Amino acid sequence: MFRKLKCLSPLCLVLQVANETLHTDRPDLPECFQLSVLSWLPCIYLWAVCPIYLFYLKRNNRGYIMMSIKNRFKTVFGLLLWIVCWIDLFYTFHELRHGHSQPPIYFVTPLVLGMTMLLATFLIQFERLRGVQSSGVLFIFWFLSVLCAIVPFRSKILQASSQSEVTDKLRFTTFYFYFTLVVCELILCCFNEKPPLFSNVVTDPNPCPETTAGFLSRMTFWWFTSMAIKGYKMPLEAKDLWSLNQRDSSKAMVPTLLKEWEKEQAKAKSEQNQASQAVYSKPQPSTTNHVTGGVGGGESSPEEVEVLLSNQKAASRQPSFLRALIKAFGPYFLIGSGFKLLQDLITFVNPQLLRMLISFTKQKGVPDWWGYTLAFLMFFTAFLQTLILHHHFQYCFVTGMNVRTAVIGAIYRKALAITNAAKRSTTVGEVVNLMSVDAQRFMDLTTFLNMLWSAPFQIMLALFFLWQNLGASVLAGVAVMIMLIPFNAVIAMKTRAYQVEQMQYKDSRIKLMNEILNGIKVLKLYAWEDSFKEKVLAIRQKELNVLRKTAYLGALSTMAWTSAPFLVALTTFAVYVYVDETHVLDAEKAFVSLSLFNILRFPLNMLPQVISSIVQASVSLKRVQGFLSHDELDPNSVDRKNTATEYSVTVVNGKFTWAKEDPPVLHNINMMVPQGSLLAVVGHVGCGKSSLISALLGEMEKLEGDISIRGSVAYVPQQAWIQNATLRDNILFGKPYNEQKYRCVLEACALTPDLEVLPGGDMTEIGEKGINLSGGQRQRVSLARALYSDADVYLLDDPLSAVDAHVSKHIFDNLIGPEGVLKGKTRILVTHGISFLPQVDNIMVMVEGRVSEMGSYQELLKQNGAFAEFLRNYTLEDIIEEDEATDEQMFPDDALSNHIDMVDSEPVINEAKRNFIRQISIISADGEGTRSRSVRRHGCSQRKHGEPQEKKKPHEMEKLIQAETAETGRVKTKVYLEYAKAVGPLLSVVICLLYGCQSGAAIGANIWLSQWTNDATRNQTKENVNMRVGVYAALGIAQGVLLLVNCLLCRGYSMLRAAKLTHRNLLHGVLRAPQAFFESTPTGRLLNRFSKDVDAIDSHIPENIDIWMRTFWYTLNVLLICSALTPMFLIVIAPLMVFYWWVQRFYVATSRQLKRLESVSRSPIYSHFSETITGSSVIRAYGRHSAFVLMSDMKVDENQKSYYPSIVSNRWLGVRIEFIGNCIVLFAALFAVTGKESLNPGLVGLSVSYALQVTMSLNWMVRMTSDLESNIVAVERVKEYSETKTEAPWDVEDKKPLPEWPMEGNVQFYNYSVRYREGLDLVLKNLTLDIKGGEKIGIVGRTGAGKSSMTLCLFRLLEAAAGEITIDKVKIAEIGLHDLRSKLTIIPQEPVLFSGTLRMNLDPFEKYSDEEVWKALEHSDLHKFVSNHPAKLELECSEGGENLSVGQRQLVCLARALLRKTKILILDEATAAIDLETDDLIQSTIRTQFENCTVFTIAHRLNTIMDYTRVLVLDKGQIAEFDTPTNLISQRGIFYGMAKDAGLVQ
Repeated sequence: MFRKLKCLSPLCLVLQVANETLHTDRPDLPECFQLSVLSWLPCIYLWAVCPIYLFYLKRNNRGYIMMSIKNRFKTVFGLLLWIVCWIDLFYTFHELRHGHSQPPIYFVTPLVLGMTMLLATFLIQFERLRGVQSSGVLFIFWFLSVLCAIVPFRSKILQASSQSEVTDKLRFTTFYFYFTLVVCELILCCFNEKPPLFSNVVTDPNPCPETTAGFLSRMTFWWFTSMAIKGYKMPLEAKDLWSLNQRDSSKAMVPTLLKEWEKEQAKAKSEQNQASQAVYSKPQPSTTNHVTGGVGGGESSPEEVEVLLSNQKAASRQPSFLRALIKAFGPYFLIGSGFKLLQDLITFVNPQLLRMLISFTKQKGVPDWWGYTLAFLMFFTAFLQTLILHHHFQYCFVTGMNVRTAVIGAIYRKALAITNAAKRSTTVGEVVNLMSVDAQRFMDLTTFLNMLWSAPFQIMLALFFLWQNLGASVLAGVAVMIMLIPFNAVIAMKTRAYQVEQMQYKDSRIKLMNEILNGIKVLKLYAWEDSFKEKVLAIRQKELNVLRKTAYLGALSTMAWTSAPFLVALTTFAVYVYVDETHVLDAEKAFVSLSLFNILRFPLNMLPQVISSIVQASVSLKRVQGFLSHDELDPNSVDRKNTATEYSVTVVNGKFTWAKEDPPVLHNINMMVPQGSLLAVVGHVGCGKSSLISALLGEMEKLEGDISIRGSVAYVPQQAWIQNATLRDNILFGKPYNEQKYRCVLEACALTPDLEVLPGGDMTEIGEKGINLSGGQRQRVSLARALYSDADVYLLDDPLSAVDAHVSKHIFDNLIGPEGVLKGKTRILVTHGISFLPQVDNIMVMVEGRVSEMGSYQELLKQNGAFAEFLRNYTLEDIIEEDEATDEQMFPDDALSNHIDMVDSEPVINEAKRNFIRQISIISADGEGTRSRSVRRHGCSQRKHGEPQEKKKPHEMEKLIQAETAETGRVKTKVYLEYAKAVGPLLSVVICLLYGCQSGAAIGANIWLSQWTNDATRNQTKENVNMRVGVYAALGIAQGVLLLVNCLLCRGYSMLRAAKLTHRNLLHGVLRAPQAFFESTPTGRLLNRFSKDVDAIDSHIPENIDIWMRTFWYTLNVLLICSALTPMFLIVIAPLMVFYWWVQRFYVATSRQLKRLESVSRSPIYSHFSETITGSSVIRAYGRHSAFVLMSDMKVDENQKSYYPSIVSNRWLGVRIEFIGNCIVLFAALFAVTGKESLNPGLVGLSVSYALQVTMSLNWMVRMTSDLESNIVAVERVKEYSETKTEAPWDVEDKKPLPEWPMEGNVQFYNYSVRYREGLDLVLKNLTLDIKGGEKIGIVGRTGAGKSSMTLCLFRLLEAAAGEITIDKVKIAEIGLHDLRSKLTIIPQEPVLFSGTLRMNLDPFEKYSDEEVWKALEHSDLHKFVSNHPAKLELECSEGGENLSVGQRQLVCLARALLRKTKILILDEATAAIDLETDDLIQSTIRTQFENCTVFTIAHRLNTIMDYTRVLVLDKGQIAEFDTPTNLISQRGIFYGMAKDAGLVQ
């Protein structure tokens, strides 16, 4: 009976436990406690977790796993355990039968244990069927079982050794059986099962080991080790990366978010409708008995209506993007929050253990094992905390990554659908920013979001324990904290404002850079680099000023936060000591409080950061929400289903505008295009021809009327849109490849000759915006794409403008015209070419957005209206030429590829290619001896094109754009020195020393504190109080002041100086780079340098250095203190540091490479995105919307593939580094226990509380080392471009020509040769010609004859290989480039405008007066357009001059030339994109205004140069003919042949 009683009274139990354990040297627990609490613990755990776990397994089925040997063993052991437990139970019954009655616990425990073992066995099998490879639930269960069984294990042995024999033999044996089996289960549980059948792990080429990793491996992130080792051995490459987990891919993430966002939008709409009903239905008296609007029936007074109106504003709420995000990602994120809660609770265990440890060192005669237990407990809690914390982070980071994926996906999908009005309100740059910066901000926020509730929670707990410790004096400390909060809040608000301001400057700087890079060739030709450089630097200066202010604020706030724990400690201790004479500050109170204050430090530090990043994210949220709420194009504005009529395109009473608020552009448009007919649309520049095509595509806002189109649509825009892909991909555009059809298409578009010239045939990679194709080639690729798509309706927006007369004739005859491949399809052709009009079915004439007349050619001529007028002025010669064209037309081979000029004033042209083309075109021309070949007009030329393809194999796929080099290997010390040099070498040293001093002061204060607490043991507290407090305060304040000085010096002055210098050098280097540099470097990459890398130098590197320095000195001091107190510590430090160094090297090597891979895979997302935005109308017209979305998703996934391992690498590192920190804690505590006799409590407190802090700083130090290494790369990348090879100097002082040079304008070429680059063939060979001032020279020749090269040579965009050019006796090779280029004028082929005022576009240096500018506008026929505009000269041109038509842009370029009015004018004929009137206007302006100047014209239309003084015919880089046009025609040479083709001679 007595035994039973003892078992059942809890109080008794506790006393007995205390007696048996604490006060002996051989502690033990009573048997009763062992049987109840210890045995039940694991069981309670398993039964509690089981229902939740089973529910989870039911939901997540991964396929079943085959029964393995291991699994069989586990099951057998489980059943054996059950048998063992029940043997105990039956034995108890057996004893009962024989009169030995045992207490009830002997029945209950075996029963419960047996049931639990059965449950565990069931779980083993159930998990196998559900495909769980390694079970955390069971692992914890077996681990708890083993832990709890260790105590009885020891006590049974102790009992047996104290008594001579074992009393209860059976239970003794079964227990050891039980123990062995449980240990076996635990060991088996550590290993993994095979992956389930049919899982994607099996099919995936490089699966992420996480899915198959065991529980332990997951807890400690061991599965990542393989990558860390691989990354250390050799730099990681993209192929080494694991594939992305299914749940993190765009395919899974984006739809989740979009679904929620659509729900939100629908909800907002319905609310809005209710609100508006409430308002509008109110004022009428309600006749029905319905209550309207909820304000009661009857008539409502006017006041009520007003109230409703004001409410409506509130009610029309925007759909909330935030809510969509929360619904989509909240649940997963909450798991992380759960981990955080656990971690917060465990954090406070260690200070309590520290208190026990200090009191243990004070007491005499306490058994040693108690101290050791405390030390190990400290280690264990710290370790548990580590694991939990990192799992919390893992969940948060993965959520952040998913949010980024989803946001980017949503923005991309939206960008494909927004209206043009919305598109105009945001530039490409801004939208790319939404994708890069704002998506990134969401990602950064999710990682710390939990601090919002966790920080206050930690603060409350800390205060509670402090109150217990120090009583009311804590309030003094709290008061200090509370005072700091508004101070920091103000700083945070200010910083926020500055950040927004800095973002704006950065945006505008990047936008300007983007334009500069796109128009770099024009800048060079006009010698305008200086003016634009100043503009960029001006914006940059403003940006730096804001950064400087931010740095000052940052310094203040850093000081406040670093000194905060100290100030709090100081006030608390001072108040505590002064308030009451009896209060003594002893070690226990001081150091436990200090460790609590240190815990406080983190949440207090984080709160303002979290709040500021929430505020930042809220700005981003508004921006993203605004963008996602833009109006979308109405997909149903064009009726595509219409099958009723025989017309395939009908528009009835159409009225269209670009934006709802703008005036309409097209008025009452009525048109019906019969199935299979060809309609030509003609009219002056800016009369709405292109707008009409856009309206038919559904790109414009339809105000009234109906449009219907029958069947699919193919669209050829005015400015061809070419993707960065191979030529073949550009033509196929997602359609399957069909050899014969494809050949047919190439033939019809006259692309076959070009293919023979391109280095890789049709597999040649085409650069961004199609830079390595000429304008004509791009236009024909665009046509080929349309033709290949085999649609029903073809909308052709002036496709023939960019090609020459011959080619356009070929294309019209073979493709568009009545006999072309497209006959039988419906074609709408916008055109300026009059020669084709007689062959079209119908002509529509547009005047100022209205249809003025419509009918066939003959009808319109008869009507004698606007059209007849138009024709009479512009008929070139009679269009009788056409009759020559018989069915089997013979024309010379070169007529096909005639002068589709390779060079336009594109931002970039690839020299190597161009040269290659030239060599090949020469070969191919010689090779074809037969000068004519038959081309059947319709149908395909059936000739097999097998041979040329084969010949091309060797140089197939010449990559045009060098892949961005991801630096590999360690960052060289040189880069750090480079940065130190930019900061200033002396300053760098001073800064390092200051950090040391500041850290020293902090340590000093704490050592002083430990001396102070020792007064308590010697009872000398009264006399020294003032001195103790005073010195403590002085040391602390010194630390704060040093810190402030340091921050100001470091971040406010020196680092900004470095930022300013590096950016200036970069800008200078890029602007001074030769043209060839821009041809091999994509703009995206350069922009990345200017945005991301410059940003890293501006803000990330200074921050990294700051934190790194602080943690480094801190860690150093901790180790010094611990070693000084217990020299034994040094023995431990050595291996720990080796391990630390080893982990850090592994980590840094891998993580740095992962970061590099991540940033390299990041740019394609953005460049693909900006490409998509520019081509969105084409993508929509062809219905390729979803394919492009898929491409974008793939690029994002590719990027996340390298981002995910880099998150995990941080967790992997954290767990390992904190393990080292925990070992330091363990050893500090152990040595304190062993040296308890010699150490006083103050020092023990000091060393252990410092050791508790060291984990944090070790972790930060590695992290910062790595961050610094990945960010310092920015310095290296920026430096790489600031040291590019430059072109010749802009000004050569001693060779400056006279200001009025050139007077006459004589130009001599003397034996002049040029090549594009070293090692390539000559493009011009030994040209010698002498041109007198005032002559007008026309330059003609086939593609690749060197026409454009000749003009580039005058500007020295190409430098001579031999010979020289002189202008008015000055050798141009000797003078500065700016002196030369500013004295020549060019009207380039493609007009380039920069965003800014019109005035700035004409005269960026502001050299000319307004009168002169107006005069130039008058001569260039823009006077009317500009003076009618309200802003006059201040008219804002949008990015790339989008708000002017192409013709108007061309006229602006003419006005530029008129304004400069130099002696020598070069005209690279752009007459293509212009209607004939504008063309004539340019020609006549040039004839009158540049009468006495030397004019060079690269002619496409020969009629423009028929009255020139001389014509130069180039062939293969040499002069073929050079004489007056009349002489050349009479010579019947090349020129005569061209003129004949153009129909200028009979």
